[in-house]
Amino acid sequence: MNIKNKKLFDGVVIVTIDEPKTYNSLSFKNLSDLLKTLQKLDKDKKVKVIILEGAGKGFSAGHNLKEVKGLKNRVKYQKLFNLCSKVMLQIVEGKKPVIAKVHGAAFAAGCQLVASCDLAYSTKDALFATPGVNIGLFCSTPMVAVSRKINRKPMMQMLLTGEPIKANFAKEIGLINDYYPKSKLNNEVLKIAKKIASKSNLTIKIGKEAFYKQLEMPLRKAYAYTSQMMTKNMMAMDAKEGISAFLEKRTPKWKNK
Repeated sequence: MNIKNKKLFDGVVIVTIDEPKTYNSLSFKNLSDLLKTLQKLDKDKKVKVIILEGAGKGFSAGHNLKEVKGLKNRVKYQKLFNLCSKVMLQIVEGKKPVIAKVHGAAFAAGCQLVASCDLAYSTKDALFATPGVNIGLFCSTPMVAVSRKINRKPMMQMLLTGEPIKANFAKEIGLINDYYPKSKLNNEVLKIAKKIASKSNLTIKIGKEAFYKQLEMPLRKAYAYTSQMMTKNMMAMDAKEGISAFLEKRTPKWKNK
């Protein structure tokens, strides 16, 4: 299995795409294993935050082009792209926050994977691209995730030219949250993960679901929906505990209920 996970402190788990020889390609097998791993972790009550990384020289080069070339069948192509979409949806619709920790290249579906994560951090020398146009295959599915994180003009520039962008520009346009020297990336990401893991699991779950759903709604509907979600959240024990702890100037004791 090329997808490995390692549990760390306080419910933080690192999931590694571990196939350096293919630059951690998102092959049928790797996508299937990644989906199963994410689904399993999402059901694990002890897991609070998931960090996603790639082994070897970089994050992920996207689909395995040797595999793609060998499919030669509309049904198999559709199956591959549907499976990839399921992985991206699992990240967005899952209960746990997912953080992309990127080094090297995140290209095509690899860039899609970064964009699908709730947060993303990289090394200073990381590169991001939707280069499908260079090989006659427009990055249509990757653009779904990336275009929901950045504005249209930089998105179209990435899609139409296929040229990679550097970490500083990726941060500027909102594809990643921040970038660090390679020696500091791991500690900085763990620091963020630990901070998120210290919050109420239930509150994070409610908030993540509400965030993505309201983005697709008209303004009035979004306010009506989030008012309902705020009410649902307020009825939880953790909201009452959090407010009491704040007023009493003490650390809250989450029950995740």
